[in-house]
Amino acid sequence: MIVVTGAAGFIGSYLVSFLNKQDRENIIVVDDFSFPEKNKNLNGKRIVEQIEREDFIAWFEENAENVTFVYHLGARTNTAEFDEAILQKLNVEYSKSIWNICAKHKIGLIYASSAATYGLGEHGYKDSEETMNKLEPLNPYGRSKNEFDKWAFAQKAQLPFWAGLKFFNVYGPNEYHKGRMASVIFHAHKQIKETGAMKLFQSHNPEYKDGEQMRDFVYVWDLANVMFWMRNNLPENGLYNMGSGKARTFLDLVKATFNAMDQEPSISFIPTPEDIRDKYQYFTEADMSKLKDAGYPHPFHTLEEGVEDYVKKYLSSGAYY
Repeated sequence: MIVVTGAAGFIGSYLVSFLNKQDRENIIVVDDFSFPEKNKNLNGKRIVEQIEREDFIAWFEENAENVTFVYHLGARTNTAEFDEAILQKLNVEYSKSIWNICAKHKIGLIYASSAATYGLGEHGYKDSEETMNKLEPLNPYGRSKNEFDKWAFAQKAQLPFWAGLKFFNVYGPNEYHKGRMASVIFHAHKQIKETGAMKLFQSHNPEYKDGEQMRDFVYVWDLANVMFWMRNNLPENGLYNMGSGKARTFLDLVKATFNAMDQEPSISFIPTPEDIRDKYQYFTEADMSKLKDAGYPHPFHTLEEGVEDYVKKYLSSGAYY
């Protein structure tokens, strides 16, 4: 059986559906299932069993011999979360428990790290152990992810295969429940549909014009395809960036959204909220050479391709993947 934690969430539910489309149905889904809006992501998915997050570690200890692989995507993902005890419990200690059971029973593991570990990018965006030890994340969420990455490398009890995936700015279907933390494309589509226009954050950095802040936006299909490929091909253990490899501006992104909605762009700018202004990244771009060198053969969606697919197949109708 395959375990997917965070399975009712955005990337987790997408992966479950992706696996179903590859005729994988022997899936155990794990999450906190107390959020009805989020649970809609699992409607129609073909699974074996649904297990509450709080019950899973005990279940895993009892049933590990029946598990062949774990995709650990569950985490507290709010970058504005400042309760470090919660982040330590869910993003670090819970992940250690899963790792230790995988090590004991020789089970492969892919887990969600984050590009939030890179901070302002002052040490670059290379997914190496050497870079990891220098990183200065901007928020407690990023620190919790980097702490677990460091812990994983330090373990003598290694796994037959493991990979920590540093997700950059992921967008795509099944993020309807995420509210403020949903992708800019999701918010742009909603705002354009309601008002015919889009408001973007101003730049508060003289090196960047308004709307020209840059991010590495990556379509969730590409992440699911990499995760599926990794399990089948087992590249070298370690950290892997999960971005498109090409930074694009927020203006590019919003213009692509207008185009996918067959509307003329109408864009204005508002001040960045003060609670995130001092910890705002103006540029991120994944170095994807490690994944390419590992033999991953598929191109990633361009921003325009991904936005068009997302808007026309999903956002326009409210469909799920």
